[in-house]
Amino acid sequence: MNSMGRRSFLAAATALGIGAGVSTHAIASAVSDDKTPKKAPDQNADSTADIYQRDRDLPFIGAEETFSTPELLKLNSINADHIAFLTEIGLADLGQRRIDDMDTGGLNVQILSAHTPSVQNVPGKKGIDFAYRLNRLLAERPIAKYPGRFKAFATLPLQSPEAAADELERSVKEDGFLGALTNGHITKKYLDHPDFEPVLARAVALDVPIYLHPGYPADEIFKILYDTTRPQYTKEFQPYIFSGSGYGWHQEVLTQCIRMITYGVFDRFPKLKIIIGHMGEGLPFYYERIVNDMGEPTESSLKKPFAQYFQDNFWITTSAFPQTHLLTLLLKHISVDRVMFATDYPFADIKEQTDWFRGVDLPREDKEKIAFRNAEKLFKMKVAVK
Repeated sequence: MNSMGRRSFLAAATALGIGAGVSTHAIASAVSDDKTPKKAPDQNADSTADIYQRDRDLPFIGAEETFSTPELLKLNSINADHIAFLTEIGLADLGQRRIDDMDTGGLNVQILSAHTPSVQNVPGKKGIDFAYRLNRLLAERPIAKYPGRFKAFATLPLQSPEAAADELERSVKEDGFLGALTNGHITKKYLDHPDFEPVLARAVALDVPIYLHPGYPADEIFKILYDTTRPQYTKEFQPYIFSGSGYGWHQEVLTQCIRMITYGVFDRFPKLKIIIGHMGEGLPFYYERIVNDMGEPTESSLKKPFAQYFQDNFWITTSAFPQTHLLTLLLKHISVDRVMFATDYPFADIKEQTDWFRGVDLPREDKEKIAFRNAEKLFKMKVAVK
């Protein structure tokens, strides 16, 4: 990766484009001229050294850790170079390379999920069968081969909601999966749509969460918000980064969360558990504006104050955002009991993020909650500590 250079990396990551999942943080790390881990911008070595040493023994559970397969790479890639790039960074590796990266960074457990948009564009029986194969592959290969190191979120054939609900139940009960992960809109609908109530109801019945991962916008939205009127910029893949990791993904997830609250999903399913990543997808910045401005118009239509749903139904991970000032702002609005660690591997460096969090100035008890205890509680699991 270091030999590619920033321009070619951007090209690889997005024209390469859909489903690359690359973050600007990962880009900065990947194109460094040397192999020395870079500290987060707000990390001060002098003030964090003692805290880092105190917390060197922290175990970590990574709640947003991505994988693919040759079949899925072919489905979600636009050309051979895209496949080559995703293969090079280890997206399809479910063996020793992944374990070595975890050991180097001190990540005890990865909770695996299929890279966006997974099988959400595959309708009917083909999508149902594809989701089943992906889930069984995880159960039979990395989860079985490396006991205690891998868990998984189910891939669901969401264009067939009843079948998706059944596959969620099967994967949880038979394979020990921890819930499901979705990737943005499903044929221009979000999870607040009545079509997906079977999936939500089954998640509640199973007492497992759904992780809302970003997805690329529908074509109409892409053209309105992200397309360029100057074709010379398209060759730089700017619209894809703009609509994805550069901005659009994060707004899309937060919009989906607000839709779910506004249109009564959590009143119909008060025990539904939703996870979002990337340090809240912009929620810490917008929190007060959202809850204040949305509170009054929903006062008569919702059973609780708008802000209460964020406290009762959401968990948030740190994936790919090792920035202390954002974590501080998040904890101003969301309980430390609802924040979990994640890396966004292989699109972000594991060690960079575990090193960052070891040096964060929080009480040891709070850091344990974020690093692994909240995940243990939510997912009803135990981290295997060496």
